[in-house]
Amino acid sequence: MHSKKSRRLQRDIKTCFVIFTVLFLFLFFKFPGTSFARDIETGIFSQLKYRHIGPQGNRMAAVVGVPGDLNTYYAGAASGGLWKSTDGGINWEPIFDHQPVQSVSALTIAPADNNIIWAGTGETFIRSNVSIGDGIYKSCDAGKTWQHMGLTKSGRIGRIVIDPRNPDVVFAAAMGHCYGPQPERGVYRTTDGGKTWEKVLFVDQDTGCSDIAMDPNNPRILFAGMWQVVIKTWGRWSGGAGSGVFVSRDGGDTWKRLTVKHGLPASPVGKIAVAVAQNNSDRVYALIETGSRGSLWRSENGGHNWKKVSHNRLLNERPHYIYQDGGISRRLQRSIFPLQQYERLPRRRRNLRTDLLGRR
Repeated sequence: MHSKKSRRLQRDIKTCFVIFTVLFLFLFFKFPGTSFARDIETGIFSQLKYRHIGPQGNRMAAVVGVPGDLNTYYAGAASGGLWKSTDGGINWEPIFDHQPVQSVSALTIAPADNNIIWAGTGETFIRSNVSIGDGIYKSCDAGKTWQHMGLTKSGRIGRIVIDPRNPDVVFAAAMGHCYGPQPERGVYRTTDGGKTWEKVLFVDQDTGCSDIAMDPNNPRILFAGMWQVVIKTWGRWSGGAGSGVFVSRDGGDTWKRLTVKHGLPASPVGKIAVAVAQNNSDRVYALIETGSRGSLWRSENGGHNWKKVSHNRLLNERPHYIYQDGGISRRLQRSIFPLQQYERLPRRRRNLRTDLLGRR
């Protein structure tokens, strides 16, 4: 009895499938230009607007969300501490107020354990009046408590990356205080969860690490953007021979500078950001401050060769608002600090800018 019913059910399913297939093919060939998906008028989205969801305070320098959790986010402020939301941004709670520093520049959640959060301090979007940090912090309970894990003299930490296979392996991009030569600049690595640190990439005392990226599919491959920068109370000098893109293919043990022969712009260059595509490890990006020589470079073979893909200045806007004043050649100053914006100003306004900088 059950066998007859089973055969009859299978026969009915096959019949329905054949009818559906024939009907679909008929409609497809009868109306080849017809879209079966509903066309959505763009006007439907006209009332969707960005709105401020907090937290209250100053500029947000770092934001991260828990993978797979649409409601939990952490936001670090340039000078306003660290905040957490567990309801999709409707409410924010300060979770860093008891720490001695309130400038949070980098946030990273360990892929292997979402309760482990690392926070780097000291603002890295540098002007002459930004807040300094005192190293790196770690929470093992989703931000309830924090422990200072060293790198006190790193000044500013631009990025933290964690090995997805081992949360004890962490890299930190240290820029230094940037007010003068300093040996604490560079890339640091810990293999014991922050108990000890090793400086694995150092260019010189005027060059720190502005960004670092890890291949999500092979954590032994890392890219670092090194940035030569000096801040004074009267201005900032960005770029020089120290800046450049570096790669490590052995977990940070050794590093290689990528140069013109690999397709990247010639020195001198300024600030550099790097990223590896999450869905394609062969695709790597470098956003490089060059002035008028381009903005974005891309590699399609894991960083071995590069090609300039964009001159769009909107990708790398906010050039540095100072004139060359010693230490860097005028050729570098003109390539790294474009003056076109000032040249378009009326003569009287341009002279005011010159006077404020003490130069004629």
